[in-house]
Amino acid sequence: MKLDRNATALLVIDAIEAVGDDSLYDPDAATAAYRSAVARAVAACHSAGVPVIYCNDAHVRGYDRELELWGEHGIAGETRVFPEVERAPGDITIPKRRYSGFFQTDLDLTLRELGVTTVVAVGADTNICVLHTLADAYFNGYASVVVTDATMTFLCGTQAGALEHCEKCYGSALVAVAELEAALSA
Repeated sequence: MKLDRNATALLVIDAIEAVGDDSLYDPDAATAAYRSAVARAVAACHSAGVPVIYCNDAHVRGYDRELELWGEHGIAGETRVFPEVERAPGDITIPKRRYSGFFQTDLDLTLRELGVTTVVAVGADTNICVLHTLADAYFNGYASVVVTDATMTFLCGTQAGALEHCEKCYGSALVAVAELEAALSA
């Protein structure tokens, strides 16, 4: 895989955990490998000078539509990025209130101002927020890469089904974190 570092950004989608009472984002020992892969992807992008953009749930208690389906989760101010992930000066956070990081946010404007044509996605849930963000990336003309071991499905559907959807419907390249690291160090 080849990546133009000057035209690529990493989207870290809901790689968050609860700092309060949030059953969807409680840390789980079974997710250690996934969390480590997310941290490795972020570190590789930092080393390569690729912008890192966090697209995190920031729901408003009491009326966000997503809360009707999933219960209270990802409430603004009540989550944090995984502590395994080392944030850097210049990292960007774009709060989102719907599945897609593009829906009524300034993600598209930010990517265009950065000269980005390819987005690399890590995070969760692959079958929901990652999938919908990549759908909008596709509809907005971006190429995409999904880091398979740095994404995770845990709410509905399967990881394999979500990855197949990204690849077949949005043309996403599917790579492991080691492949991303190699592409960025070349």
